[in-house]
Amino acid sequence: MHLLAVGLNHTTAPVSLREKVAFPTDQIGQAVASARAWFGNMDGNTAGTGEAAILSTCNRTELYAASKTPGGVDAAIDSTAHFLANYHQLSYAELRPFLYALPQDNAVRHAFRVASGLDSMVLGEPQILGQMKDAVRQADAAGGLGTYLHQLFQRTFAVAKEVRSTTEIGAHSVSMAAAAVRLSQRIFDSISGQNVLFIGAGEMIELCATHFAAQNPKTLTVANRTLERGEQLAHRFNGNAIRLADLPTQLANFDIVVSCTASSLPIIGLGLVERAVKARRHKPIFMVDLAVPRDIESEVSRLDDVFLYTVDDLASVVQSGVENRQAAVAQAEAIIETRVQSFMHWIDTRAVVPIIQDLQDSGEILRLAELERARKMLSKGDDIDSVLEALSKGLTAKFLHGPQQALHHAQGEDRTQLVQLLPQLFRTKR
Repeated sequence: MHLLAVGLNHTTAPVSLREKVAFPTDQIGQAVASARAWFGNMDGNTAGTGEAAILSTCNRTELYAASKTPGGVDAAIDSTAHFLANYHQLSYAELRPFLYALPQDNAVRHAFRVASGLDSMVLGEPQILGQMKDAVRQADAAGGLGTYLHQLFQRTFAVAKEVRSTTEIGAHSVSMAAAAVRLSQRIFDSISGQNVLFIGAGEMIELCATHFAAQNPKTLTVANRTLERGEQLAHRFNGNAIRLADLPTQLANFDIVVSCTASSLPIIGLGLVERAVKARRHKPIFMVDLAVPRDIESEVSRLDDVFLYTVDDLASVVQSGVENRQAAVAQAEAIIETRVQSFMHWIDTRAVVPIIQDLQDSGEILRLAELERARKMLSKGDDIDSVLEALSKGLTAKFLHGPQQALHHAQGEDRTQLVQLLPQLFRTKR
């Protein structure tokens, strides 16, 4: 079984490519099923017995897989990369240079690091753990988890918990929300005099609203497709709510706009922003697009008086204070390395399970044969002590026959290895 992690993230691919490879939340289950079918076709099993889970966030898209693809781990990696390109109707040659492909222990290490916040744009951020748990639940519901991935993710969550509870990896984190506040303060002297609009009502928007609300903005408004959900969030911050459909008439009223929805297409186009800027008489607008795929058309950044930032643009801000986190990182990496070795030991033990089963089956056949012979002796009226003696000798002879024959026929290095190994197997004294 080949264990793999194949994907791209904020360090390997620009947002323009990440948004093409992103999986909408409502399509994850379908994509997991498609991945399993893809692996099934590769290994000749049309039922699709491979395991798959997909993690798709604003900063990464990753496919974790366990498959029996013929041709070894390189063929399995190539197959997984082809699946991502095929599913999103992208050129394989275009996509492959941006993908990382991690087999076996490297895949395990990567999963542990991602869940622990060590591979995030914001070092130590906690949101990724929740996103990974959601991805695993979706994969499980779609039938994507088997023995290997189930065990991998259970251990992944345990490692993340250990890292966060025993190190200070999260103590010095700088969130995307905090970075957005910092950037807005470069444009406006004070947020307290600005009107702030949040588009969406998910976890990231909730976090951003918390940070901006702490700056006491002039007004705080939430725009959401479902007005009731927007009102619930806005009420927490003494704000107002509007429908997304109201944006064309309302956008010009806001100085700061932060957007993060699950839309597969932009919801704020160039024309809409141009009209808003004109209505504002060219008063600056600060816009942050935290969504992947993007909520705001990239052409908006060309407009004068509009300051548009994407998740990639926040990288330099969130990396400040790295020095304070290095000690915690070293401690976390040490924990992860130990747990990786433990998991790989479990993988190795899984590899010998069929051999153990064969030994048990062979032993059972021998046992039943000797037991049947003993029963026949008893039915003839043989003395019970004689029957037990014959039973014990028969079992011993049959169990030792194979090792004795192997030792007798072995030569050279094979014989030397058997001489060293057999005393360990049978606990004999030499």
